[in-house]
Amino acid sequence: MEGSFETAFPDVVKFIEKTYRVKKDKAHRAIAGLSMGGFHSLFISINNPDLFGYIGLFSAAVDQQQKDPNGFPNIYADRNKKIDALFAKKPTLFWIGIGKTDFLIKNNNDLRAYLDSKGHKYTYLETDGGHIWRNWRIYLSEFTPLLFK
Repeated sequence: MEGSFETAFPDVVKFIEKTYRVKKDKAHRAIAGLSMGGFHSLFISINNPDLFGYIGLFSAAVDQQQKDPNGFPNIYADRNKKIDALFAKKPTLFWIGIGKTDFLIKNNNDLRAYLDSKGHKYTYLETDGGHIWRNWRIYLSEFTPLLFK
């Protein structure tokens, strides 16, 4: 986790928009991921607050990294400040799903406590079980019908 993936991700969006016939605005873009993919989805979205209108975090690793050992911009710094900037841009949906016994639940609860303290609106689903595929299928089936409304 040295930041190159998150730093380069806008290039992926540019490639898709150049290659495919898609709507090229925040209202028509979503990003979601599970576990470490949720980590990347969080940090990509908060470092690019005008890129995605819909953000889904499924059992996401949401802790920030403090050090950047490889010289990439420290995109993991100031997570909460960047979350505030994202919400200032009014995402259409910020969705969090986590299992009651998931080893990442405390971190997700801490994130939710921060969101609550700032009055940031999000959708939350807590399921039974832990860090498992059954939950991720549930989260995907709950998240996707909310997209692009």
